[in-house]
Parts: sequence; C-alpha cells; structure tokens
Amino acid sequence: MQLLDIGANLTHESFQHDLDAVLQRALAHGVTRMLVTGASRDGSRHAVALAEAHPDRLFATAGVHPHHAIDYDDATDAELRALAQHAAVRAVGETGLDYNRNYSPREVQLQVFERQLQIAVDLGKPVFLHQRDAHADFIAMLRRYRERLPAAVVHCFTDTGEALRDYLALDCHIGITGWICDERRGTHLRTLVREIPANRLMIETDAPYLLPRTVRPHPPHRRNEPMYLKHICEEIARDRGEPAALTAANSTTTAEAFFGLPALAAGTP
Repeated sequence: MQLLDIGANLTHESFQHDLDAVLQRALAHGVTRMLVTGASRDGSRHAVALAEAHPDRLFATAGVHPHHAIDYDDATDAELRALAQHAAVRAVGETGLDYNRNYSPREVQLQVFERQLQIAVDLGKPVFLHQRDAHADFIAMLRRYRERLPAAVVHCFTDTGEALRDYLALDCHIGITGWICDERRGTHLRTLVREIPANRLMIETDAPYLLPRTVRPHPPHRRNEPMYLKHICEEIARDRGEPAALTAANSTTTAEAFFGLPALAAGTP
C-alpha cells in the first residue's frame, strides 16, 4: 500500500531533532511521499529547502496562512511568486480565511487570500486552501477565481455538508485528516466522507497537529506524524465501506494528478 500525505508541517520545530527518523517511520508505514506545507514566508522557504534535501520523497507548497496575513507585504508577495516557480513547489498555499481565531484582521485576510489566488492564476498552479468559520466569504472569493485556477483543494476539511457540497460544485478536491477520528467534534465527517467522489478525495495528517484520537497505543508525546496516515486511511475506508487498499490507491492516484507527481512503480520502497 502506497500513501501520499498531502499536508505535513515538517518545518515545525518539533521535528527538528528527529526528522530523518520521522521520514523512516513514515516509509515503513507506506507513506512514500509527502507535501511539506508552507504557511508563512519563512516557513515556505524552509519547506522548499526540505524538499530539495529529500528529492522525490518531499515536495512543497508555498503560501501564507491567514493567521500570518498581517505580516504579508509586497516583498512577501514577490518571494512567494519566486518560490512558487521552484520545481519542488506543487501548489500555492496554505492560504485562505480563518475567522475562528482572527489572529489577523478579517479585511487583511481577505486581501492576502486574493493576492495569493492571483499568484496561482498567474503561474498556473493549484491552490492549497484553509477555511475555518469563514465559509461565506471564502466561497464567495473562491467562486470569483475558480475558473482561472487549474485545481483547488480544501485542506483539512471539517465543515458542514452544505459547505462540502459547495466545494464539490466548484470541482474542488477535499483533504481529510485525523479530525475524522475525533469522537468529540469529527463524527459528522464519517457520514460526509461517503459523499466525496474517489477522484476528489485526498488524505493528510496535518502533522504535528491533529493526532488521531483512535490511534492505539496512544503516543505519550501527542505529536502527530506522517506514519499515522495509514491509520487515517483505514478509518476513512471503513466509513466509506471500501477496502483500505482501494482508498489508499485512489487517494494516491488523485494526489499524483493534482500535484503533478509521477506514479511510483509497484513495490517502490
């Protein structure tokens, strides 16, 4: 079983001391490739550096998360444009809107989201999107740009059925994380995941965040890492009523097409 983690925050400080071991554990659990999320100017630069250091295993996105929108300026825009043209960078983002925390003012988030959508349009790149508690503004902005974007994935989807159907109507891809394993707040996803067409579903850990609560034994450090993508895949497969091998194969093929990655030969370690 080959798995592809479309969202891992491997630039996070918690991975600094044992990244090689993390990558080896991921590989041992079938996770052959990962997209390293760029969520800030510095983080995007670091994501590209990691991808360069691990060619054919790690790839990157380049963007500024809405939490950091307040720091976005013309120099940031110029650097993201340059980074997005790097061969390892397969999408613009993580970008979008987050009204749950409002670490950046909403009007600033909207401006920065639009600027990054324009980068993706100008460069012909897919977008890696974040939305929390901002669906109305988010979908309105996305509708304005969707026809000019080659592809879009709503990463770490946790929202309602209505929101899911809005995204699917725009031909968006959907990223599902270990949130689906959370009996306190993710149980609705166990039903909604059945509505996602196989060629629109991708899976991710969002490591080091969102450690699946159903993992046993539960690691004492509580850090999520890409090795747990296999567990997430198995949970999704159960909820979709299909074999885990089929969920893995379909989500990997879908991610390869979305990010423009070549298929790996069967048996590739």
